[in-house]
Amino acid sequence: MTAHQGETSGYEELAPDPYTGEGRSTIRKAIAGSAIGNATEWYDYGVYAATTTYLTQAFFPGDLGGVGTMLGFAISFALRPLGGMVWGPIGDRVGRKAVLAITILLISLATALIGLLPTHAVAGIWAPILLIVLRVIQGFSTGGEYGGAATFMAEYAPDKKRGGLGSFLEFGTLAGLSAGTGIVLLMDLGLSDDQMQTWGWRIPFLLALPLGLVGLYLRSQLEDTPVFQEVAESTEFEAITDDVLNRSPLSRLGHAIASGAGELVRLCREYWQPLLVMGGMVIALNVANYTLLAYQPTYLKTTIGMSETTGSVVILIGQLVMMAMIPFFGAFSDRVGRKPMWWASLAGLFVFALPLYWLMGQGMGWAIVGFVVLGLLYLPQLSTISATFPAMFPTHVRYAGFALSYNLSTAAFGGTAPLVNEAVVDNGGWNLFPAAYMMGACVIGMVALAFLKETAGASLRGTEIPEQHADYSTLEEVDVTASR
Repeated sequence: MTAHQGETSGYEELAPDPYTGEGRSTIRKAIAGSAIGNATEWYDYGVYAATTTYLTQAFFPGDLGGVGTMLGFAISFALRPLGGMVWGPIGDRVGRKAVLAITILLISLATALIGLLPTHAVAGIWAPILLIVLRVIQGFSTGGEYGGAATFMAEYAPDKKRGGLGSFLEFGTLAGLSAGTGIVLLMDLGLSDDQMQTWGWRIPFLLALPLGLVGLYLRSQLEDTPVFQEVAESTEFEAITDDVLNRSPLSRLGHAIASGAGELVRLCREYWQPLLVMGGMVIALNVANYTLLAYQPTYLKTTIGMSETTGSVVILIGQLVMMAMIPFFGAFSDRVGRKPMWWASLAGLFVFALPLYWLMGQGMGWAIVGFVVLGLLYLPQLSTISATFPAMFPTHVRYAGFALSYNLSTAAFGGTAPLVNEAVVDNGGWNLFPAAYMMGACVIGMVALAFLKETAGASLRGTEIPEQHADYSTLEEVDVTASR
């Protein structure tokens, strides 16, 4: 038996066994608990994107109303890095489960409260201010939610199936977006314009609360990840002492907050290279993500001239196609590796973004074709997020490393993408700018990708940065050993 096999054998006592009914059930619950939090987060973005015209009239009347609404979208990202700095170290000390329970509740509450806000006609300047405050709370909470959910899912998934199972986190992304877009579309079809503008736009936001409560329940049914438990109880994990582990949960939380700044300094000093590599990849990932999934409804309606209903139908068809395909892309990455998937996606978007954006302006049918093809080109990135990024850091800094790098890049380049696109298209009149912006981000992503280590099939255990096993074939032996 190899040393690697010996580690796997010892790990069986902690990890859910994917070869038993009970183990598969635990893994499915972990996937559902992670994915529904992401769905709740992106349900908010889907509803916000699909109701931009109503939000503009309700909160930002005037000539620059569209920019004001996009600012409301972008501002939620300003607090994401701070959220990552706060929630990440806490998740690495107290555990992933506790943080994820708090963040999903905050996200769903902030989203639901938007549906109760007074409009500008009633409250004046306080209306957009309150909207911005809720977007900030949502962004701060998301700063801990996404990195934690990806880490949680990656650490529960078997090493050789991390791509396929991890892709369901992004299935939750698309499910949340599709649900938000679909509900707004149904209400557009069932209500008059006056009813939608008066009160109809509020209902989709209010539905976020029950969605968040379901996610909270699912997460409460799981223990923390076996990978985290193993490291937290080992002598290698010097950041958590026996004294801290024996404190009450509230005391542990306070200790984690107090020591978080020092941990972040240590993280940046010791793991600066994966932080930078991930940051560059996230620029490409999220410029494409927020251009295609958040800004696209506004682009189709205001730039191409589609109606609310037609634009929503185009987006919904594209999202449903992406949902159907994402598990296959994720599973394929377990066979070919993460880097080839990213190379194909970045090169494909760079080459085809401009012609496909031109195609979308030729009518509804061509808009569907263009958007679907762009979505499929983007899927190799989206489907492998939770398999690629958590594997760039060791267990004791995984949550913080993911949250810090991901949220800084997302705040600077992802969440601002709709605002940048809207400002340039409105003022410059160049309708193809979103494609050019995406192409530039892909170049940055390709530079960063050149420095990424392949980690397909690598173990996430321990306090060292994961690496793909030198002899990939021995992973088959590990799977056989684990099944006995």
